[in-house]
Amino acid sequence: MMSKEAVLTVLPELEEPSCCARTVQSNPASREQARDHQHDHHHTTAHNPASLNWTALMATVHCLTGCTIGEVLGMVIGTTLGWTNWPTVALAVVLAFAFGYAMTLWPLRRAGMAWGTALGLAFASDTLSMTTMEIVDNFLMLIIPGAMDAGLTDGLFWGSLGISLVLAGAAAFPVNRWLIARGRGHALVHAHHGC
Repeated sequence: MMSKEAVLTVLPELEEPSCCARTVQSNPASREQARDHQHDHHHTTAHNPASLNWTALMATVHCLTGCTIGEVLGMVIGTTLGWTNWPTVALAVVLAFAFGYAMTLWPLRRAGMAWGTALGLAFASDTLSMTTMEIVDNFLMLIIPGAMDAGLTDGLFWGSLGISLVLAGAAAFPVNRWLIARGRGHALVHAHHGC
């Protein structure tokens, strides 16, 4: 795992989209164009509420997809094995973070980004959003009467899980919007995903 200092030293290097890195390294004019593009994109997103909302929505859907895969898998495994609530929730949370980070790492690694840089970017962009989702989702699953004790063939289990994930995504949207408006969160990876 990278230290906070390592992440902070890596992040300024990420201002240039990775797909442009080969051109930028060999051509100083391209380096300036890449910086201008990234600055213009941040400026447009920060001052265009529709663009900011769309980017925040896409970041939320991205995180929610990874969290949902991990949550469902964790709940299914824990329920199938007859585990009590806390071990099942712990497994679901671990898997949600694993799949959430993996959804950010996959395209960054495919674009040729080094493991250390990609991991630092994934941790910096996804952690707060996924933490918000996990708190809301698991809190709701624990307080909905019978949700954690329902079997996998019970509509209460799946209905409760679906409601809790939708509300978790709704809770994470303003978090993502706030981060992106400040050039953080998925604003850090947006240029890389768009390459």
